Amino acid sequence: MFELTPGFIALLLGTGLIAGVINTLAGGGSNLTLPALMMMGLPADVANATNRVGVFCQCVVGLKGFDKHGKLERTDLKGILIPTLLGGLLGGLSASFLPVSLLKPVLLGTMVIMALLILLKPSTVMPGPDELAGQVKGNPKAWIALLLAGFYGGFVQAGVGFVLIAALAGVLRYDLVRANALKLLCSAAFTAVALAVFIWQGQVAWIPGLILAVGTMTGAKLGVGMALNVSQKTLKWFLFVMTLCASAAALYF
Repeated sequence: MFELTPGFIALLLGTGLIAGVINTLAGGGSNLTLPALMMMGLPADVANATNRVGVFCQCVVGLKGFDKHGKLERTDLKGILIPTLLGGLLGGLSASFLPVSLLKPVLLGTMVIMALLILLKPSTVMPGPDELAGQVKGNPKAWIALLLAGFYGGFVQAGVGFVLIAALAGVLRYDLVRANALKLLCSAAFTAVALAVFIWQGQVAWIPGLILAVGTMTGAKLGVGMALNVSQKTLKWFLFVMTLCASAAALYF
């Protein structure tokens, strides 16, 4: 049972704000919000479910911001969303029924792999300036990458932005700004599916979830402005630093 004190409200708003910025620019914001929810006394499975309220609202705000500036690529939305949604449904069902003890090793393993890829193979997240983005149709590697990203996001959420960027920038070769916009679209899609599963299972604590959402939406709005005004190289190194932070968070928590 949790107690919603003024201190916890401030904690949720503050961590939500920072997480909204981080998730819009890269990923890993849930490494802040999940512990904040658990500090309130929410069980790990309820915190995991409740966190999706803030994530979904943040994605909607960030997506509108990118679209307003013409950075949402629309040529292959169906191809991108189908495997992502399917993966999100499977991941959400898995998270609802499998032991929560699996969350930590899955998160840690994924973050370490992503950090190594960004450091040793920068093209994974930063296509060359002359490269053209491809489509999912006829590209089984992209379909599988998006399916796995959706599954991971539905299962654990924390750090899914890194996995989606690897699929969108690394496999489909979108530049990092457009990859971030599409990342938010995909995150909103599979988060909605996973959230529906968690609501069905009665695992969402709505009051802290909505308070958190106020912070994440504000952060997302700030994050869009930052993403539009920094270089691809800066975004790449921000991604790398955030994956290291996510790895450390997985070890600690």
